Amino acid sequence: MVWNPGYGGSPEAASAPNPTLQGWLLSKGYALAGSTAAEGGWAVKGLIGNQPALLELIRSELGEPDSVIAWGSSMGGLTAVANMEAHRQLFDAALPLCGSVAGAVPMLNGSLDGAFVLKMLLAPGDERLELVDVRDEPTRQAAFREVLDEAQATPAGRARIALAATVAQLPVWTQRGMPAPSPRDYAAQQQQLYAAFMFGVISPRQPLEERAGGNFSWNTGVDYARSLTQSGQSQMVRSLYAEAGLSLTEDLRVVGSAERISADPAAVAYMQANATPAGDIDGPVLSLHETGDTAPTVAQAGTYAERVRQNGDNPLLREAFVDRPGHCNFADAEVAAMVTTLQERLDTGRWANLATPGVLNRLADRISSADGLGRGGSFASFQPPKMLRPERSPGNW
Repeated sequence: MVWNPGYGGSPEAASAPNPTLQGWLLSKGYALAGSTAAEGGWAVKGLIGNQPALLELIRSELGEPDSVIAWGSSMGGLTAVANMEAHRQLFDAALPLCGSVAGAVPMLNGSLDGAFVLKMLLAPGDERLELVDVRDEPTRQAAFREVLDEAQATPAGRARIALAATVAQLPVWTQRGMPAPSPRDYAAQQQQLYAAFMFGVISPRQPLEERAGGNFSWNTGVDYARSLTQSGQSQMVRSLYAEAGLSLTEDLRVVGSAERISADPAAVAYMQANATPAGDIDGPVLSLHETGDTAPTVAQAGTYAERVRQNGDNPLLREAFVDRPGHCNFADAEVAAMVTTLQERLDTGRWANLATPGVLNRLADRISSADGLGRGGSFASFQPPKMLRPERSPGNW
């Protein structure tokens, strides 16, 4: 198993998410390896590029493995599925955890949508709120925080935050330790969106643009009224607008008439390669997501599944979900159940009902009882939405 680290992780290479899982996997007969990239940060290119040398080292030290699984969390989950396409002969399967499996381009376009709507409605003339071509990330972050907090103090501001968060596809249950808001408790839902907005929408853009050589995001041709309608959360937004005495139609007109942003084709091509997977796979992929994740949102799973289906590879993919907020906060027994399930798929050549919530829950229970791993919550049946903007390049929106 080859571990891929998340964004902003330790500069030291790791071979598992934590020492407990590392010990458990070694006790089950796995060889574990991992790498890091010298440049750090959005190190997708380096991580993908160093896999052949890493696997050659493994073979020289340990011999030929029965199978090789790429796995990782967050950005590392993306890298794991990207390796399935970049190095088809090296990897037999992938296990992405909380991964941005649909890739960098749609993920950052979704963030741009939320930031764009927020700025156009709350502070269109504030030059500190850099949307793209970012030159001062700390000032940008502080300015968005300031505008966001000021808006949250008024009904009109709260309604507009809800609209911006909704077109960015943030879920309405985002905060660990808090119960899920009831379906019609729009005030509580909005509070959760506000609490997640900075992490889920205003993520650091400058380091990625520097690596890509320019701006890789665009919103030319985007109909934000349509995005709202298709979001599944339009009733919440409409209710908050009505409560604030605001015209949603007028705000959508303001956003719709604002000058749009075009992308640098070379920067888009870089982020496609590093990485925006096409969903063209030759071996099994089993992914795990929290339904209330905000970076990436669970809609990434829906878009990746659609790409895999379009390539005719749907029989190879299974996606599992735990119904809770958080990012990469999986219990050890949950991850161990996923590893065991993927291994059985490799051994038998078929999924059958291996990756269903009931089977995964029973397996996690057994592992927790037998091996003392933390159990966590429950796997749940969930149908992820697709991203509102699943495109991989400009011109196909």
